[in-house]
Amino acid sequence: MRVGQGFDIHRFSSDPSRELRLGLVTIPESPGLEGHSDADVVTHAIVDALLGAAGLGDIGEHFSDRDPANHGLDSRVMLDHTLALVAQAGWRVANVDVTVVAEAPRLAPFRTAQVAALTAAVGAPVSVKATTMEGLGPIGHREGIACLASCLLEERA
Repeated sequence: MRVGQGFDIHRFSSDPSRELRLGLVTIPESPGLEGHSDADVVTHAIVDALLGAAGLGDIGEHFSDRDPANHGLDSRVMLDHTLALVAQAGWRVANVDVTVVAEAPRLAPFRTAQVAALTAAVGAPVSVKATTMEGLGPIGHREGIACLASCLLEERA
């Protein structure tokens, strides 16, 4: 077995047309996040946790923000590619645990959809929790959203 951890953070975008995607789910009526891809901090943190657990580097090595081909990339594509790499390396996902850190928007109404989408994509149980920074720091001042993820991989039989 192997354990991986991932972290991602993005600031809110000033582009009013940018959608907020978190955990493969679009969150309506909320500003989107800045990023080279779709800036889904939840999925990015999961990708980093999976890559780390499998000893396959990090998200920047596989999906560089300097590569124009990754501009606007859907994080589902990143996740699917990462899961294929993890499987090729002889591992399967046992579970993933996620903590979203945000003052806004309220994520409780979207948690069920996020859990369902991520569990289906990963093929293993995914839990999603949310917390705030109690008004402290850049996240607490509503400048962006962060996410921490951990995963457990098992050797494929």
